Amino acid sequence: MIASVTQPFCGDCTRARLSAEGKVFTCLFAVRGTDLRALVRGGASDHELEVAVRVIWSDRRDRYSELRSAATNDLEKVEMSYIGG
Repeated sequence: MIASVTQPFCGDCTRARLSAEGKVFTCLFAVRGTDLRALVRGGASDHELEVAVRVIWSDRRDRYSELRSAATNDLEKVEMSYIGG
């Protein structure tokens, strides 16, 4: 069981989500994803897609559960059903 509310796991998270529109979300609570659809439609190779995903993942700064506070209450949220949560 993943209990992010009582025990944040952001630092150890290994989960990314891909929306039906081709956006990669590096956090279940992300407001925006990174578009991979343009790469796919532009004919990117499997290697190019792999590199893009590695860069997206390594550059992520998502720490919603660790940083949750009153300041996050008013942030826009993406519906979990949209990104497979």
